[in-house]
Amino acid sequence: MRHLVLGVVLSVALVGCSDKQESTTKASSEKQATADVGAGKAFAERECKGCHGLNGAGAAPAIPHLAAQHERYLLASIKAYGEGKRTHAALKQMVEHMSEADARNVAAYYASLPPVATASGKDAQAFLPYENGKRLAAACAKCHGEDGNSKIPGTPGLAGQQPRYFVVALQEYLHRERKTNPMHALLPRLSRLDMESLALYFASQTPAQRAAPSIGNPAAGEPLTAVCGGCHGFQGVSPDAATPSLAGQDARYLVNAIKAYRKTREHEGMRRFVVHLSDKDIDNIAAFYAVQKSRPADRGQTFVQELTDKCERCHGAGVVNPAMVAPKINAQDRDYLIMALRAYRDGKRESTTMHSMMGLPYSDSIIESFASFYANQPAK
Repeated sequence: MRHLVLGVVLSVALVGCSDKQESTTKASSEKQATADVGAGKAFAERECKGCHGLNGAGAAPAIPHLAAQHERYLLASIKAYGEGKRTHAALKQMVEHMSEADARNVAAYYASLPPVATASGKDAQAFLPYENGKRLAAACAKCHGEDGNSKIPGTPGLAGQQPRYFVVALQEYLHRERKTNPMHALLPRLSRLDMESLALYFASQTPAQRAAPSIGNPAAGEPLTAVCGGCHGFQGVSPDAATPSLAGQDARYLVNAIKAYRKTREHEGMRRFVVHLSDKDIDNIAAFYAVQKSRPADRGQTFVQELTDKCERCHGAGVVNPAMVAPKINAQDRDYLIMALRAYRDGKRESTTMHSMMGLPYSDSIIESFASFYANQPAK
């Protein structure tokens, strides 16, 4: 099951490692204080049941289930709302009037409840970005090739392209910031999730080795690429998700793209460099990059497994760490998971660990896949 969903991993970590670890001293003091589950139930009856119910089930979409959640996580969450590290006006106001005993008691009460009974996830369809991208790519095959290796002169190859750059390029075509063709009429139908899915699929394909083009001289173009390597990588294989790889790209497309930076494409750094190039220089640069060997920019087929392994360190069933404040995520409300993950991504919740794992260019698709998958897993 762990390898079913892309980004499940990243997203899991997004929710799970959300709060900072508390000190050993504080952990010891909390242990010494005995929680009163009965008093916690009475508090929940007065203050919490309208949203979370006495059974710990969220009363509406985007309200989290609290039943059977880790007690330490609940306490850390209450504290975060009180300190303004999480934003929710009603909760902040309520927490400001809670005593430490109230917080300890209500956390113990909800933690003591059995998990919320949710509908079986057997028939639920998780969102799979790589598979979604593969399906969408069928509409691109006529021009760009089934696996993104174009064979039409002047048409860019998409195989192995850097994903964040790919999404930005789609948006530039969509907003007519680049010269479009009739095929780009398909773009308005694409959601952000679709764009990210296509980016993952094509980034994971292997670029084909191209023969020497009919234009330019690769040997003459090599010394002219010294400046280009600072951004586009050694021999045109970019190390940056936002900067395109040039290696193995169609030569005619590269010529047209480089010339476009002289007048129509907005990129001051590129314009300053290309404005001094002659047409022959551009042909030679394009010829050099066209014959370089490229590689996939990502591993969409195995990415889930790799990320899941990381998330299991905090959220795995066998994890026992008294200092860890990581929530249970199986059977959690889908809309709440989406909201929480967006909050980490957008800096509205504090967590060094979570933010460090948001560097991937698939944040929306990861959030969607994570939420749809875990919301339908059986509670534990």
